[in-house]
Amino acid sequence: MRKRIYEIIEFGRRGGTASVVYEYLMLVAIIVSIIPLMFYETNPVFHIIEAVTVSLFILDYLLRWLTADYRQKKGALSFARYPFTPWAVIDLLSILPGLSLIGKGFKILRLTRLLRIIRLLKLIRYSSKFRILGRVIHKERKVLLAVMWVAVFYVFLTALIMFNAEPHINPVTGAETFHDFFDALYWATVTLTTVGYGDMIPVTDIGHLVSMVSSLFGVAIIALPSGVITASYLNELRNERNNNGKS
Repeated sequence: MRKRIYEIIEFGRRGGTASVVYEYLMLVAIIVSIIPLMFYETNPVFHIIEAVTVSLFILDYLLRWLTADYRQKKGALSFARYPFTPWAVIDLLSILPGLSLIGKGFKILRLTRLLRIIRLLKLIRYSSKFRILGRVIHKERKVLLAVMWVAVFYVFLTALIMFNAEPHINPVTGAETFHDFFDALYWATVTLTTVGYGDMIPVTDIGHLVSMVSSLFGVAIIALPSGVITASYLNELRNERNNNGKS
């Protein structure tokens, strides 16, 4: 009986009709549980949504704990280790906001609403596309990490140049430009990603030059990991399609 439960909650499409139904049920529950976060006002319907979805999350948590030995293959030790695994921690944090005892204590700091956002992480477990993306990121982690370090270094370098080259007060408008180094980091980041909100702009020739170079460099920085992820993602999709065809 426990093995069948494990197959239903873990195998997804490979576990038969019951497993597919369970997967879609949890996906719907996760998405619906986020709806109250889109409104400031409370509504009786939101309380019903919270009660139903949290009940499903609790059931899912208990079933996964009940079948932990099939997943971890550590015998009785699996049941002691399961609550401390990353997914179990995410599951628990997504449940806590729905418990009235915890919720009342956290409402002052609005942590209840913030913790509910963690539920979106559960989509990774139940969506095959997210799982493929996770495998792609893990597979290409060295390339992505290298690009990230290059981007961080360039952001810091650009911010340092801009902070020292630009006046802190715009001589034309009298408005503050880069009040502190964090403002320079913020500007360098949004410029590197080619967003450029325009709320903070350089006024010197050096600042304009750095801004142009940063925007051009940002195109290359964004394009490189995008190409790597796209190529690897398509390769994973082909491999999964071939494996499903063989099975």
